[in-house]
Amino acid sequence: MLTGQQAEESTSPLNPTHTVVPRPGRHRRPMTAPKTMKEKASKRKKVLLTVAAVVVLLGILATAAYFIKQLIDSKYFFCTKSFKFISLDKACDGTDDCTGGEDEKTCLSSITVNTTFPVRLMTRQSVLQVYNPSSGWRSLCSEGWTQQHTQTACKQLGYTDDPGSTAVPVDTLSAELRSGPFAALRSSAASTPVHQAAVDRARCTSGAVVSLSCSDCGQVGQNRIVGGTDANIEDWPWQVSLQQGGQHTCGGSLVSPLWVVTAAHCFAGSKKELSRWKVVSGRTHMGTLGGSSVDRIILNGNYSAARNDYDIALMRLTSPIKVGVSRRPVCLPPRSFGLAASAPLTVTGWGYLEENGNISPTLQKAVVPLIERAKCSSPTVYGRSITDRMICAGFLEGNVDACQGDSGGPLVYFISSRWYLVGVVSWGVGCARERRPGVYCNVEEMVNWIHTVIEKNP
Repeated sequence: MLTGQQAEESTSPLNPTHTVVPRPGRHRRPMTAPKTMKEKASKRKKVLLTVAAVVVLLGILATAAYFIKQLIDSKYFFCTKSFKFISLDKACDGTDDCTGGEDEKTCLSSITVNTTFPVRLMTRQSVLQVYNPSSGWRSLCSEGWTQQHTQTACKQLGYTDDPGSTAVPVDTLSAELRSGPFAALRSSAASTPVHQAAVDRARCTSGAVVSLSCSDCGQVGQNRIVGGTDANIEDWPWQVSLQQGGQHTCGGSLVSPLWVVTAAHCFAGSKKELSRWKVVSGRTHMGTLGGSSVDRIILNGNYSAARNDYDIALMRLTSPIKVGVSRRPVCLPPRSFGLAASAPLTVTGWGYLEENGNISPTLQKAVVPLIERAKCSSPTVYGRSITDRMICAGFLEGNVDACQGDSGGPLVYFISSRWYLVGVVSWGVGCARERRPGVYCNVEEMVNWIHTVIEKNP
């Protein structure tokens, strides 16, 4: 410790080399009292309110942008190359209104099939038949048949998932098949299309023919339509909503993860441009968000709007849907399916609950009996308007029927633990009127066209 005397004697710095010049220092910030909890909470509240206001504003702007886009899309087609809008009526009208004909490239098309798809299933036993132009249809014998042949045949028939086959004794076949003609596989690669690998046989040496089960189509977890009741999509997972510009327009049926069957009349007028369409699947309650885009819409080339004949179309999705409990294809019927008069059929959809009414927000179902052709084509019902491409279902006294908005949707039949698509909602006079039952496109008559179109558009 220094004493007072020592302090007086040590007046010069210990290191006198540098002269220290006093400089004004910075002002120190005055001490402030700490913020109270109330003030801190108030500041946080202001920040949160500001963030919430920004989020709400962005939400309003996004919603407005969405509806503005929907409005524009409903009336105009945008030419990306020439950067201009044209009236939607000018898109797909056969005239190039955009640079490079952009407005004519994404349009629906039609296909007329004059050939015979060479593979088919027959009767409820799903007997495999192959076609040869010189010898016609022949049931395929089971000798030499392998699992690889099963996969090859099922691939030709479209939707395939864990395919299997069984040998059905010839003597258990229906009378029309029991006596042949038959065919058998010759020695060839299992990957060769089965109709190309088949040769005629007078009889099957194995005494049996091949029966195919190609997929899990038509299977559900459990075994409005005017006069209908609420339904769950899990029970009818093939049902889809076809929407244009965010509006439900028609129903449809998944027949594979990539393809939808619907009615040709759904695309009348200015509904020919593909980008306007979405396929919404897996929903019980009607919704417009999401959905699958479409890159093909193919009408049957023989479709007659005047007669409602050949009223069927196919839509190909841009990417396949994921099959699950609420999304699953329905089975296509084999030939000679053998539906009896009054067979109980089920029609589903979101259509009007009454004639000139409103779309149902919830999927509806109704059981309607098949009406025999002679009765439906009688002069007191529909007369000569009924063709071989149509079937009728419903009650002649009315009360239960499909209606507007159900068009293109499924009419299905349940047998052997599977649901089969037997009809497509097509037309009728009014809804649920007396002696005016629903008329449906006869899918059994259209299976050849369906398989051919799918094969040509893989």
